Amino acid sequence: MAYVIAEPCIGTKDNSCVEVCPVDCIHPTPDEPDYDKVEMLFIDPDECIDCDACVEACPVDACFAEDQLPEEWASFAERNAAYFAGR
Repeated sequence: MAYVIAEPCIGTKDNSCVEVCPVDCIHPTPDEPDYDKVEMLFIDPDECIDCDACVEACPVDACFAEDQLPEEWASFAERNAAYFAGR
């Protein structure tokens, strides 16, 4: 199970989670070319080690364990995975 970034990140893109992630699975980072083109950050479900660091760091409470994702944001699990499918 991976963590998921959900709707509260849209328009915020606070990088606190990027800074604390021990496996660098949150993208895009500010130095990546598509950073300004996306409205939120994403967690790579294949790289995430379920450490919970992003949850504690996120100032807008946008990070959730996949099994604790509120139902209204369930589609964000797929959105996070889809971002990495084309990389």
